[in-house]
Amino acid sequence: MLSKLEDKDILNIFRVRKTVLQMLRDRGFIVLDTFDDLEMSRQEFEYRFIKNYKIIRQDLEIKRPKWNSSDFKILVVFVEGEKEKSTIGVKSVREYCERIKQDNFQTAILILHGRLTPHAKQAILAINSVKDRIEYFSESELVVNITEHNLVPKHEILSNENFISLLRRYSLKENNLPRINKNDPIARYFGLQKNQIIKITRPSETAGRYVTYRRCVV
Repeated sequence: MLSKLEDKDILNIFRVRKTVLQMLRDRGFIVLDTFDDLEMSRQEFEYRFIKNYKIIRQDLEIKRPKWNSSDFKILVVFVEGEKEKSTIGVKSVREYCERIKQDNFQTAILILHGRLTPHAKQAILAINSVKDRIEYFSESELVVNITEHNLVPKHEILSNENFISLLRRYSLKENNLPRINKNDPIARYFGLQKNQIIKITRPSETAGRYVTYRRCVV
């Protein structure tokens, strides 16, 4: 029998995996409503990823292409800290950088069971200096999907075509739009890049719905 603490840990990582898949779906990657993806039961999850009362995080790895661009692939890995220190160092970050290059992934997300060392954070900053290639979240950030909270309105990434159409329609310039910081939790969830636009749809008592747009800034 699993102890209560171990059972809670398994429930949390089960929820984290589902949030990650929802996040990939909302970014436009191929995620399906199947028993392998979003509809996987906890029983099946435990059968696949729990061995000898231990979560096998390396087996949780997810690799997906985008719906509209099969060449654009993302790698999601669940990274465990060193047992004694619970830290994740530069060596691990470099290993994933090599995997990105070798397997032609455009980006990677690290789901951390532990904390990055200052040097590891600096290494990621250096790698992302030109374009973001590596993102990271702690597992605790993803136990609950923030976009499903009843106070969070609907968010959608605007395509470049729709963005240009928006500017023309209202005779706007990019700088006229309200901003959202790249480190905002919603921006991180959607993986927003600098100058990308997100559409926000809120319910309105008078108009039925109220739409606003925000431009991502660093």
